[in-house]
Amino acid sequence: MAPKLELGHRGEASEPDFLRGVLGELVLTFLFVFIGVGAAITAGKSPGGDAELTAVALGQALVVAVIATAGFHISGGHVNPAVTLSLAVGGHITLFRSSLYIVAQLLGSSVACVLLRWLTGGLATPVHMLADGVGPIQGVVAEVVFTFSLLFVIYAAIVDPRKLAPGIGPLLTGLLVGANTIAGGALTGASMNPARSFGPALAAGVWTHHWVYWVGPLTGGPLAVLVYESVFMAAPVDTHQLLPQQE
Repeated sequence: MAPKLELGHRGEASEPDFLRGVLGELVLTFLFVFIGVGAAITAGKSPGGDAELTAVALGQALVVAVIATAGFHISGGHVNPAVTLSLAVGGHITLFRSSLYIVAQLLGSSVACVLLRWLTGGLATPVHMLADGVGPIQGVVAEVVFTFSLLFVIYAAIVDPRKLAPGIGPLLTGLLVGANTIAGGALTGASMNPARSFGPALAAGVWTHHWVYWVGPLTGGPLAVLVYESVFMAAPVDTHQLLPQQE
């Protein structure tokens, strides 16, 4: 399937929901990163190990589910440049609007992390880093896979008209993020979100292999959209309906 990219135009800015959507992404991403990074800081102050990773994963799962649900009617609740770009590839948002969404997401993440650093008295901000023995290419591949799974679930549970039930998509998305955090926390941190990685890197001033957390998610997300749109989105013959009974 070829990408369904639409450029859009400046006239969109005059639409009633445009500014609301951009501001919504700024606020929602601020809350998402503030809570998520705050949970990681708190977990980092407790004895480490599996319990710390589980606490971070649980925090990520809960905040994604809540923020996505709360923000769905405002802006779509993207809070993630990979999600925004992927939906643009699928033709669900114009490039003009998506570019401003991404700027808002990066700004919201940055403000959240700078505020956290001030509130905690300068405690170290957890930054996504590659684990020992994990090279940049391996990190990119891991982030591609994690973000592919994220967008596949978003498409299946939210975008696809044949989704299982209204309202369940954000919950499933949150659960997937939590599962990926557990699976990939020891590899790359399982970012799946350039904005989630950008704010902490800016606040901490640590940019080592930061590009991995852009290339991986911005490749894996659109790839999932292309696969889903090409293979699974077409309405198939429903084989699950009951056959009419003979009189």
